[in-house]
Amino acid sequence: MPHLRKLSLIVLVTVLAGCRLDMHVQPRQNPLAKSDFFPDQRSARLPVEGTVAQNQLHEDTYFYTGKIGNNPGDYMPFPVTRPALERGRERYNIYCAPCHSRVGDGNGFIPSRGFARKPPSYHIERLQKAPVGYIYGVITEGFGIMQDYSAQITPHDRWCIVAYIRALQLSQHATVADAQGQPIPSPSPAFLEPGTGATLPRLQPGTTSAGNEESK
Repeated sequence: MPHLRKLSLIVLVTVLAGCRLDMHVQPRQNPLAKSDFFPDQRSARLPVEGTVAQNQLHEDTYFYTGKIGNNPGDYMPFPVTRPALERGRERYNIYCAPCHSRVGDGNGFIPSRGFARKPPSYHIERLQKAPVGYIYGVITEGFGIMQDYSAQITPHDRWCIVAYIRALQLSQHATVADAQGQPIPSPSPAFLEPGTGATLPRLQPGTTSAGNEESK
């Protein structure tokens, strides 16, 4: 009986070792290695003709380029809603405000620290009249010494930023009627505590971040 147990253990170890070896040393090709299986001897194969990667179909050319033919278009590819503007403001403050400033006048943190080329203000006539597809194209492809942000910002978020830039441009020339009766410029908010950078500021009761009294 002890001999039978010993034999069973040896067989089990041998089987397990064989499985491990078979899984460890797989019949595969290393990346870019030579292969005798294919006529061109390349182990790395081209995708099947017509293959499209996931989320890379890009059937809506205008949505992904901002252009109609070779010219920038001047319409948004989706409705501009409050969530879209809020998303645009969030992305703008992250990626654009360091150079262009939060109000879009070009006096951002980086130019104020000696950067050689100050970006133009969004509020000059040329950029106020620029089609939205042009602004989208600059974000996508870059312009001058500005790098492109196609890797950092998704196409949808780029359009949200474009919509928010248009809102910034409107804000600098808005009338009381445009602001639905709110004072222009808005009064500064009243703080109980300004915040330290590590903590958020605390507003006085009855006021909003825009400095207006909350509706009762």
